[in-house]
Amino acid sequence: MDEIRKLDRSRVPGLKLFLGSSTGNMLVDKKESLERIFGEAGMLIAIHAEKEEVIKRNIAHYTGLYGEDLDISFHSKIRSEEACYASSSEAAELATRLDSRLHILHLSTAKELSLLSNKIPLSEKKITGEVCVHHLWFHDGDYEQFGNRIKWNPSIKTLADRTALREAVNNNTIDIVATDHAPHLLSEKEGSCLKAASGGPLIQHSLIVMLELAMEGRFTYEKVVEKMAHMPSELFRVDRRGYIRPGYYADLVLVDPKETWTVAKDNILYKCGWSPFEGYTFHHAVWKTFVNGQLAYDNGRVNDEVRGMEVRYS
Repeated sequence: MDEIRKLDRSRVPGLKLFLGSSTGNMLVDKKESLERIFGEAGMLIAIHAEKEEVIKRNIAHYTGLYGEDLDISFHSKIRSEEACYASSSEAAELATRLDSRLHILHLSTAKELSLLSNKIPLSEKKITGEVCVHHLWFHDGDYEQFGNRIKWNPSIKTLADRTALREAVNNNTIDIVATDHAPHLLSEKEGSCLKAASGGPLIQHSLIVMLELAMEGRFTYEKVVEKMAHMPSELFRVDRRGYIRPGYYADLVLVDPKETWTVAKDNILYKCGWSPFEGYTFHHAVWKTFVNGQLAYDNGRVNDEVRGMEVRYS
């Protein structure tokens, strides 16, 4: 708590807590620690919500039945709806009781949506939620085709969950759309359900995926901008970003809405060299990207010289 109190609130938007284990050893699940953080931090608390006890119980159950060499189809059975809801609902109870600001990261289930509200504006919400692009695109029926490439924590859930998450974006129950970018090497994604690394590279294709869904009529283009630019800046109280306005930092993405292209090894910019969208043909393409008014990306070329220059609209 002493270190948390030292944080510069003007530069640090919040704390992230792993309430379920993921990559690394950052698990925080001691009740007394959580009580102190939620009660004393005085800033937004963002959580990875999966209940460790449920996950361990599920692992013991399925390995007892089928052995250690479980295939990817067991991932969403182990990191289940119950595991997600048990964790996120406990956090919501803590936040409500201790009057904390809670943000539930990468929601993956319809059940968790009951913890959120669309009846009040974002500025008045004490509990907010996020969905990742991959949970809006894939469902558990895709494990057979994509295997470990779509192994994430939380896991990809059912088609019904995906449908509910999409609707929650549209009706503002979910506040922002984000990524959980984790560029593991393909070699790290190999092995059984229990051994393959969780996570995948997403940043390069996140906007394009959402624009593809908008083209299909799942969202409006305005909703995509709202959930990926406007609302993140509001939620995390980021100074003068997220909008095109006088005096704001000039962060811009120019998109060609009529360019058809297929994700392939030769156009993947990730250093890990792969994407879960390889082979898919999209119908929008990022043309140029400006960061602080400086050209950072230009039709396939990344400008490595761009640094944190502050250029604002006048």
